[in-house]
Order: sequence, then structure tokens, then C-alpha cells
Amino acid sequence: MRTTFDLPDELMRHLKARAALEGRSLRDLVLELVERGLKAPPLAAASAPVGLPTVRLGCPLALPTPALNHADLSALADE
Repeated sequence: MRTTFDLPDELMRHLKARAALEGRSLRDLVLELVERGLKAPPLAAASAPVGLPTVRLGCPLALPTPALNHADLSALADE
């Protein structure tokens, strides 16, 4: 099926250059990129909060009780 897309000039230049570097037609490159995009897992909803990654260490780090100063924290980080 034929269709028409209005692509930004910069994007079109990038696509043409990549197709030329890979020695393939613009049509084949765009077709592959669209198919790859459709097969990719869906992106998370934009309204969903983004949190920091969680790292599990196996057990909680027991800190000594009086408060630690910078030198003590640096020593713990070096362990």
C-alpha cells in the first residue's frame, strides 16, 4: 500500500544517509525500523511516576550507633 508521510528534513537526511551507508534502499530501511518499533515492548505511560532503580544487597547494612561523620562514611564505602 502506498502512503505519504511528512517527515522533518533533518530526519529524512539522516534516513537517506543511513540507507546509503548500509547499501540498502530507503524503503527497506524505513520498513525495518517501523517493524522493529512495532515489535518493541510498549513504553511506560508518561504520567506514571519514574523512580530510582532498586538495588538489593541481600541484607541491610548495619550502621554503628553514634552518628557517622564523613571519614567514617568514606571508610564504609571503601569496604
